[in-house]
Amino acid sequence: MRASYAGFVTLGVVAILAAAALLQPAVAEDDPYRVLGEKEEFGVPGEMMTHYLFAQVARAEQAWKDAYEARKTPEAIQEYQQRLKAEFVNRIGGVPERTPLNPQVVGTLQRRGYRVEKIIFESQPRHLVTAALFLPDADRYPPPYPAVLVPCGHSNEAKAYPNYAGYGALLATNGLAALVFDPIDQGERHQWQDADGKFTLWGTAAHNMVGKGCILLGWNIARYEIWDAMRAVDYLQSRPDILPDKIGCSGISGGGTQTAYLMALDPRILAAAPGCYICGLFGRLLKTNGPQDAEQNIFGQLAWGMDHADYCMMRAPQPTLLLTATRDYFNIEDAWASFRMAKRLYGRLGYPDRMELAETDQEHGFTKQLREASVRWMLRWLSGRDEAIFEPDDLDVPSKADLQCTPQGEVMLLPGARSAYDLNRDQAAALAARRRQLWDETPREALIRQIAEIAGIRPLEELSEPKVDLRGELERPGYRVRKLLFQVDEGVVLPALLFVPEGAPTGKVLYVHEQGKAADAAPDGAIESLVRAGKIVLAADLRGTGETQRTGQRYFQPDFHGPDGQDFYVAYLLGRSYVGMRAEDLMICARWLRTNSSPQDAPPELIAIGHVGIPALHAAAVRRDLFGPVTLVRPFVSWTNAIELGVNKVPLVGTVHGALAVYDLPDLAALLGDRLSTVDPRDALGRPAGQ
Repeated sequence: MRASYAGFVTLGVVAILAAAALLQPAVAEDDPYRVLGEKEEFGVPGEMMTHYLFAQVARAEQAWKDAYEARKTPEAIQEYQQRLKAEFVNRIGGVPERTPLNPQVVGTLQRRGYRVEKIIFESQPRHLVTAALFLPDADRYPPPYPAVLVPCGHSNEAKAYPNYAGYGALLATNGLAALVFDPIDQGERHQWQDADGKFTLWGTAAHNMVGKGCILLGWNIARYEIWDAMRAVDYLQSRPDILPDKIGCSGISGGGTQTAYLMALDPRILAAAPGCYICGLFGRLLKTNGPQDAEQNIFGQLAWGMDHADYCMMRAPQPTLLLTATRDYFNIEDAWASFRMAKRLYGRLGYPDRMELAETDQEHGFTKQLREASVRWMLRWLSGRDEAIFEPDDLDVPSKADLQCTPQGEVMLLPGARSAYDLNRDQAAALAARRRQLWDETPREALIRQIAEIAGIRPLEELSEPKVDLRGELERPGYRVRKLLFQVDEGVVLPALLFVPEGAPTGKVLYVHEQGKAADAAPDGAIESLVRAGKIVLAADLRGTGETQRTGQRYFQPDFHGPDGQDFYVAYLLGRSYVGMRAEDLMICARWLRTNSSPQDAPPELIAIGHVGIPALHAAAVRRDLFGPVTLVRPFVSWTNAIELGVNKVPLVGTVHGALAVYDLPDLAALLGDRLSTVDPRDALGRPAGQ
């Protein structure tokens, strides 16, 4: 019988913690508990994890470049393409099974020089996709037609955004069909309905929220986008007026991401033109802009060698045109660097002319010159027409109202419609059933090994003893506070406070707080209560908390994802888990405290406040021998709860890719049994559990 994670309640000292461990401001510059200077060997304390992770990115980049230079023969290139495609698909969680599209033509428009069919189809059962199919004038261009799939960038209007709809019209007036479709959380496909019935969550913010649930499932939100696009190709190929072997794809920004993914994975895309996206994760993108939204970060891709150039090289020698802008925030120099790498590889296969680049002296967006360049590319490779077409000033572009496919403008208001949140919930339920069987049939030690592997927690024997420096000391009535600095890895330090009572200690405690060691260090605070009970207390800043907390990374909505979402995603791209790294910090500190304080070799109690309870639970479950009783204050009840709620406040640093395939937080709690106590457990929105 497995224990309930939220079921343990204790009295005594932890009752004090429940009252004292409230959220407090981060460490101030004049904080008496500060251990680090304004600048250390690794740089500014708040940027420690950024520097640490970028050092690993640099090592991964060198390995990636070395592998590229060794890839000379057609056989080596083919092996690389097959291997990378398989790993790409695996890292997004595979693709769903093909089910009936059940397409509907819900309206038609007759425009000047072309017509439009308004389409709804099901990429998965009742997961509805809205699209506009632009078709040439049959009198001027008799069918069947080549077709171009147009995934949309991050515009809330999506298919109705004038530049995207205008691109569809430009293709159709030049003899090519174009299927312009709404991605999830844009256009008519907003996936989350607020309590008041409105649809306010959209675009990157919405993608990041769905994406967080996908991480726990071992998926990526890109799985949804890629599959929608693949099913859109299925739909095009099902029509008698479309040439099934003459399909292209072109999109800008977020649509450029989708184009890059689809062209890499789907061999049916004959000609491709991704725009305002291809540059380089190994280039300036991570260092200047930081990681972009969830679908643009594939778990471990830098570790196993997949950067932007690879999306082109995986499809070589099929025709590919990069659409770029000189003043884009997707750096133009990196776009050229990726282009050159891809073009060289195309040349190794004998087709250097099939990899090209168009640059316009503009900012980010599907500008007129890029629309023209893309249409010319598609005409060349899909129709055999090498024509310098230009977009007329009076091009007839449909409006948002013209292209609306659903009665109320939202697919989720249609009967039986299922959102990405619903599909995530389905998978979470399926994994829960599999976990029950796994935990019933698998020996405990084997389960612990799987947990450690998924979270990225190395065996304690592989973790070096820390270098510990004394940085100062405070005197308090009845005890002393030593300022310590633990160096636990190259470029990673843990500032800590060691509270030592007068007289013989009665026990020892390892204390971590989501706001850092200073949160409960004040006189009459929770830590002092423990010290006055005769206990030695080591209060430590886990990496990226307290003094080394990264701030200012607001791209990933700190209120919902935490303040360090971009650092999280750099680690994610490297295949590393913050939970695993912080669990190792705890193991190192516990080992040190066990052997360097009295009573000798006695395991310390572990107290964790807030979201750092997640790595604390991992550390204690993986190495029970290192810790005595474990107390978690305000812990999240489960990861599954986050997926069930949909919108949630579990920080990104509190997630582990694919964990729910093997375990959830209550499973870790069950490994600890009655050694675990919890105070004030919370649901994934931070509310008291059960409310």
